[in-house]
Order: sequence, then structure tokens, then C-alpha cells
Amino acid sequence: MVIKGALGYLAQDPRLRASVAHVTGVTHIVSGRGLDEAALRLEKLQLALEERTSDTNVARFARAEENYRFAGGYSAEAEARSIAAGLGVPADRLDLPLDALSGGERRRVELARILFAGSDVLLLDEPTNHLDNDARAWMMKFLKSYRGALMVVSHDLVLLDEAITRILHLDRAELAEYRGTYSHYRAARKADEARLAKLSGRQQAEIKRLKDLADSMRHQTEKRARIAKTLDSRVQKLKDRAVTAPQGAERAMRARFPEPPRAGKVVLRALGLAQRYGGPPVFEDIAFDVGRSERLLIMGLNGAGKTSLLRILAGRTEPTSGTLSWGAGVSVGYYAQEHEGIEPSRDVLAHVKAQSGATDQQLRSLLGSFGLPGEFAFQDAGTLSGGEKTKLALAQLVAGRHNVLLLDEPTNNLDPPSLEAIAAALGEWPGTMIVVSHDTAFVSALEPDRVLMMPEGDLDYWDEGLLGLVALA
Repeated sequence: MVIKGALGYLAQDPRLRASVAHVTGVTHIVSGRGLDEAALRLEKLQLALEERTSDTNVARFARAEENYRFAGGYSAEAEARSIAAGLGVPADRLDLPLDALSGGERRRVELARILFAGSDVLLLDEPTNHLDNDARAWMMKFLKSYRGALMVVSHDLVLLDEAITRILHLDRAELAEYRGTYSHYRAARKADEARLAKLSGRQQAEIKRLKDLADSMRHQTEKRARIAKTLDSRVQKLKDRAVTAPQGAERAMRARFPEPPRAGKVVLRALGLAQRYGGPPVFEDIAFDVGRSERLLIMGLNGAGKTSLLRILAGRTEPTSGTLSWGAGVSVGYYAQEHEGIEPSRDVLAHVKAQSGATDQQLRSLLGSFGLPGEFAFQDAGTLSGGEKTKLALAQLVAGRHNVLLLDEPTNNLDPPSLEAIAAALGEWPGTMIVVSHDTAFVSALEPDRVLMMPEGDLDYWDEGLLGLVALA
């Protein structure tokens, strides 16, 4: 029943399985230890006992009840809700089915399930994605006190310095191990790269010297020809033992969003928008308009309906009530935080070709500018990492030449240099943007014009004093 010694794995973009879509958030968390099934079995045994009070039924119920109690079943829901609260999931959202939650909420519920399971080994791929400052601080505290083995893939530099004691550096299929925090690793890696670069330079210079010498002797006397063969052997041995110069930093992105087609003066009018998923409304009576070249930031706490609103604007879901009116000449591009537009079994190039009539060479150049060069074009998009999927999704927006962009957490999974490149490119782009983001550096670079506070629907002008609230939203 209790999964001790098991492996807890958080994927970078966990997909919602149809088999659990109807399950509530709290039940899904409790399933991490199998306590949901244990509770169901206990309920069935109790019904059987009420129908027939035999010694066998009494013994079965007593045994199951004792196991359930020992496994912490009676305190499981309270513990699950406490972990979820630490990760920023509101209590009322836990009672909704998983398919009624936003992508960020589902990811936090999945993380809560893994932490609740109490596994001895945790494999976490970008665990702080979708977490606000308070939830990230809670997560740091949890990981620092966690006594099991922990392996993390993350671009969160604070996490890497506070919760990690060993770094594995992967460079062209070779692993190098470094002890200490991320800061210790950076200093040690810089020294190693300098040392390996010098060593590689000396080895390549010696290989060239011996090869040139062998070539100069190759077509002379028989004796010199034998010496040339000996030198060839030495060159081959040196090549076999030669170190490869470190690759160093990842290729910098050169992302650029082209000048958009001109749209009408008023790009969008929304009136009386409301959304509910069977229970209380997520939001209601939302009204706002957006002008050409305006940048609107949507803010609100977790579960406030930010993603739900963007999905309505993108035409992915219908509002419970209300109307939308797009202006003249509008072309809308939508970036979904769960990469819904990226299809497994289709190659990367096919994804951007579907958005554009440009030549393959032009599109491959576009992909290269987003950090997806060369053979990436023919790779199955389903095999890309989370960061690579983010880059592909942004490249699709560029290929589509839209003049209105709906961006739902577009910086998740990006390494810091790529994040800076995307922020700079969008900061210079003159089109219209409606953005959801908790990344303060990205929002600051974007310089929004107005902010829509959810779920109230209050509309106001942007003020730098709001920046401190961005990470909480």
C-alpha cells in the first residue's frame, strides 16, 4: 500500500491521463501511497460487514482497517492538503476534477502527489516551474530537509545553490562530476574548460606537426616513407587519446519577431465573460478592450482563471457566458503553456511549415535562430525537451506572422540566456500582446501598458510597483 523505496518521478510536462481526468485533486495526491484504493477497499469491506456480520467479514475488515490506520490513511487527506497548500494550490481547487484545473495547477498537484508518496528517490524535471515565490520557498525548504536521494534537472539557480550537493555536467555524451553547489560547480567548470581547451590546443598542434612532417616524407626515399608510416601511427594514437575542447555555453538564441501586419485600432472587445466547470464560477462578468500595439498583462493568484481566460480568447474553449469581438485585420497566435500545438510523430520542420508558406531553407534558418539548428528540423517533436518545445512553439508564432500574441507562461523551461533573448525580442516587437507570466525579469523587459486583475476583472494601468506581485501571480 505505502510506496516506500519506490521512485518518484516528475516529468517536465506531465500529461493528464484520461483514466484520472475525473479524479479530484486531493484524491490524486492521496493515490501517491495507494491510500485511495485502500480507502475504497475498506468501504467495500464495511458494506459487506453491515450486510453479514460473520467472523470472516469481521476479521477482513479489522485487518484492512489496521493496515489503513498504520499507513496513515485517516490523516492522509489533511497531509495531502497541507502539501498542496505549500505548493500554492487553493483548498477549494483540490476538490475539483483534474481536467477542470489549469495546466500549472495540475502540475503542482502532480508534484504534491510525488512528495506525498514519500519515495526514497526523487527524479524532478524542472520542479519549480509554475510555482510562485511562496511555493518556491516552501519547495526549497522541503528539498533541503528531504533525506532521500534527489536528482534534479533545473534552470532555477536558487534551487541549484540551496538544495543540491553534486552536479553532473553533460557535454557531448560525456559526464563530468562536480561536488558542491551550483556556484561551486561554475567556478570548477570554468577552470576545467580553460585547462581542457589548452590541452586540446596543444594536442591538436602536435597532431598537425607530426602529420605535416609525415606528409613531407611520404613520397621521398624508402627510408623516409617508413618514417612517415611510423609518424602516421603516432598521429592516430594521439587522435585516439585526444581530449575534445569543451563545448562551453549553449548556442545563443538570435530570436527576432518580424514586423506584424497592421490591425485595426481596436483589436479586441470582451464583454461579460464568465467561466465555470460545474462548481462555483472561476470568474464572471469580465469586460475589457485591447488596442493596437498594446501590451496587456493578466495577473491573479493560482486558480484565478488566467489560463482559462486565455483559452477563451484563443478559441480553444467556449465561455459559459459573454461575447468576444475581434477587430479588423487581426491574426491571433496562441502560446499554450502545455505546448498543445506540438504533436508527437511529426518532425520539427513540419510544425513551422504548417504556419508558413516560406521555403524549407528559410524555415530551417528560423529554427536555428531559436536554438534548433541543423538536424533538429527532422527530429520527432515529441522527443524534444521542455525547453526545446518552448523554442519550437515560439518559432511557430514567428512563422505564422501574427499581429496579436496570446502568451501563457512563455518563459517556462528556458535557460537564462534564452529567456533574455526572448524577452528582448518581444520587448522590441510592435504587435499586440496579452500575456500571463510570473517571471518578473520577463515582465519588466516587456513593459506592459495595462494589467487585468483576475478573477475580479479590474483593469488598470501598469505600474512598476506591481512588479513585486508578479511572482505571486
